[in-house]
Amino acid sequence: MRVLITGCNGQVGCSLTEQLTKDTNVEVLALDRDRLDITDQDAVNATVVEFQPTVIINAAAYTAVDKAEEEIELSYAINRDGPKYLALAAQGVGATILHISTDYVFEGNKNSDYVETDSTNPQGIYGDSKLAGEVAVAEACDKHIILRTAWVFGENGNNFVKTMLRIGTTHDALGIVGDQFGGPTYAGDIANALIQIANDITQGDTVEYGIYHYSGLPHVSWYEFAQIIFDKALEQGVIKTKPNLSSIETSQYPTPAKRPSNSCLNTDKINNVFSIEASDWKLALDNIHAYTG
Repeated sequence: MRVLITGCNGQVGCSLTEQLTKDTNVEVLALDRDRLDITDQDAVNATVVEFQPTVIINAAAYTAVDKAEEEIELSYAINRDGPKYLALAAQGVGATILHISTDYVFEGNKNSDYVETDSTNPQGIYGDSKLAGEVAVAEACDKHIILRTAWVFGENGNNFVKTMLRIGTTHDALGIVGDQFGGPTYAGDIANALIQIANDITQGDTVEYGIYHYSGLPHVSWYEFAQIIFDKALEQGVIKTKPNLSSIETSQYPTPAKRPSNSCLNTDKINNVFSIEASDWKLALDNIHAYTG
């Protein structure tokens, strides 16, 4: 298996690179933005033709949700055009593309978990650009897997776990949004899921291409997530005292971009097709020291 990873310095990209480079049966080309600008179609084509990957995993994305409302062109360049160029190049060499997407493609007001066939209706530039990327990938490459995920955290990059541990040491009390719900998802588990799918495809298994949801269980609010983060940090001696947490409403914490109130993704499809279990995010917090660096 020859795997091209884009966005190798991101949360998922780091995990993918770390895991795949340990496998002697896999040849890996892991590239960050400095080594491959995915918005440069000529550069993408040249890289793909030279390396001849069997699988391209696109972990590159513009993820600054609020900033996207201002940096509109850049958001679409990275989240729509880049994936399109990668997918076209994959089609050209007969490769499969695995592309990471987001819960933000949905409006976020459904009363139950979102399934892959639910209607999309993004509420901001970030979600809209990611949805445009999904469409572009699907249209450009026959062999595509689009993996929607949510509330990603890991040892690398910026995320909610790291933010809580950082500000928890300087604040006695914190107000955390309690009316947005979702499934925290460990970046290492996303990487594992993508690698398992890539292996199944490479081994010649019959694969149902298309869109899959992958995130963590149990579903919680940001407030509940924060409570568990601090409980784990206290248990493991990362913090000496837990800040006093209060649940606030979204309206009390206004942001330039609207957040979905429901980010809960149903993961039955990926479990049924690939036997991949939902991310056990509580288990991923058992070594909370890893998120303090």
